[in-house]
Amino acid sequence: MSDTDAPLGPRKKGLTRRQRRTLSRGAQYAVFAAAVIAFAVTADWGRLRNQFAQVGIAKQMFPDVITLALKNTVLYTMSGFVVGLVLGMLIALMRLSSVGPYRWLAGIYIEIFRGLPALLIFIFVGVAVPLAFPGTEIPGGTYGKVALALGLVSAAYMAETIRAGIQAVPKGQTEAARSLGFSPAKAMVSIVVPQAFRIILPPLTNELVLLFKDSSLVLFLGVTLEERELSKFGRDLASTTANSTPILVAGLCYLLVTIPLSFVVRRMESKAQEAIR
Repeated sequence: MSDTDAPLGPRKKGLTRRQRRTLSRGAQYAVFAAAVIAFAVTADWGRLRNQFAQVGIAKQMFPDVITLALKNTVLYTMSGFVVGLVLGMLIALMRLSSVGPYRWLAGIYIEIFRGLPALLIFIFVGVAVPLAFPGTEIPGGTYGKVALALGLVSAAYMAETIRAGIQAVPKGQTEAARSLGFSPAKAMVSIVVPQAFRIILPPLTNELVLLFKDSSLVLFLGVTLEERELSKFGRDLASTTANSTPILVAGLCYLLVTIPLSFVVRRMESKAQEAIR
């Protein structure tokens, strides 16, 4: 028998793809468990409890943390969202306009206000606007200033979201409306925009969550005790009590709103994906 006819020995088999995936998942769980155990063992829970979990201090915050701070935060957020939505819609239509200057102005606005930190926009509204227009007061006082500042910030992002939604509507919808005698403006308002908003509802809701957190920048405008939102309310009490429990309670109040909204966003995204399928 020649060497070439010699029987082959058993082949060494490596790990299958499923086995490698199982080992990788097990290693990740092990690393996570080790990190949790290390944190639990090394953390000074007594000091953390004394600094962040004083029940007596937390009780002092109620009901004002809900009836005053959370209420103001929601009002600031909703007013900014409405201003941003209206302005964003206008900018989106300008962005899609056949008139060159409209497109250029919309593009410049989007690039500037998406590139600037929200903090600078609040300072601009609180300081630069009164200097530029002496004797002019923004309607609504602090609420009006916050609505304008949040609206200017969010409008740049909403404009791009709305533009993408409008462009996602099949062109056949517009052509069908025009064939029925609709003017371009009426076709856009009656046919295209409603369909676009069904598409962009999840990202718009996500923008609402971001605005809810950005409302904490209102403290840079200077607010009265009755105009404080959650962050300012928590910081003031933390300074008074020399304890961080009010900050933790304020953070939990933020989560009380943002977690349900985030869940709603995920549900809407899932339904949108199911509708596409």
